[in-house]
Amino acid sequence: MQLIRIALDWTPNINHIGIFVAKDLGFFEEAAINLEILNPLTDNYALTPGKKLESNLADFALAPFETVISLNNKKNQVAAVAVFALLQEDLSCIVTLKDSGINHPKQLDQKSYASYKARYEDHIVKQLVINAGGTGDLELRYPEKLGIWNTLLDGKADATWIFDNWEGVEAAKKGVELHKFRLKDYHIPYGYSPVVLTTQAYLSINNEVCVRFISALKKAYLYVQENPIESIKILRSYLSDTDIACIDLDRSLALTSPYFGTADNFGYMDEEKVRSFLKWLVDNRLEKEIILKQQLFTNDFIKT
Repeated sequence: MQLIRIALDWTPNINHIGIFVAKDLGFFEEAAINLEILNPLTDNYALTPGKKLESNLADFALAPFETVISLNNKKNQVAAVAVFALLQEDLSCIVTLKDSGINHPKQLDQKSYASYKARYEDHIVKQLVINAGGTGDLELRYPEKLGIWNTLLDGKADATWIFDNWEGVEAAKKGVELHKFRLKDYHIPYGYSPVVLTTQAYLSINNEVCVRFISALKKAYLYVQENPIESIKILRSYLSDTDIACIDLDRSLALTSPYFGTADNFGYMDEEKVRSFLKWLVDNRLEKEIILKQQLFTNDFIKT
């Protein structure tokens, strides 16, 4: 059995369901893997998944594709690579409360945005506002990461970024109506989120382990699609009492499951989709052209 440590991008939620299914049903054990799941609750998100990977506190991390770009282009470069996309489409969006009167992104000018302080996040949101006809003049706030959603619900911020298949489902259950602004509707070609990433250094000595790890993930997400009731039971055992009370898990999985992909493309990352996002970052002077030539992802492990 080989120990693999994976750092989650958020507290356990519907996007992670395949990881927990694979662990509980023995798919990782069958692959001779002992999986340790690192929950950001442990340190209240003091370290990001990317930082845990960089610091060798994790072997794999879940994060938006931006983390891969960032690690490869920071001062102390980390040769990171994405090996598996959990979702084939972006299910995130920028949201405001419907009763706030902010029903269009251009109305976010002079309004407050609760930010996760991710590398490109503030620029992306400002550009969304500009593309919608505003000036992009936002008041940026940086609350504790794990409390950002509640910042919006409590009226302490006018907008934030959520996963519609999780916080969006919670809002619906609570009767909280949201305005949702999706990046693609405002000409921002966003990448994959979340992805499973690791380092080239790790792969150089653990290539075969990665093959087994990804194979177990694919098997688990296929199981989830075919066995939703059993899979939700497994996920529930990993959730906080608050999430169990607030989230309609059946609805959340029904919304998410089609975007895990099919037996033929679980984990797949489309080169043109990735390149469009990279080029957008370059065109908006958020990164240099070198990112267009870097090996930031591979589909090699999902083909085996």
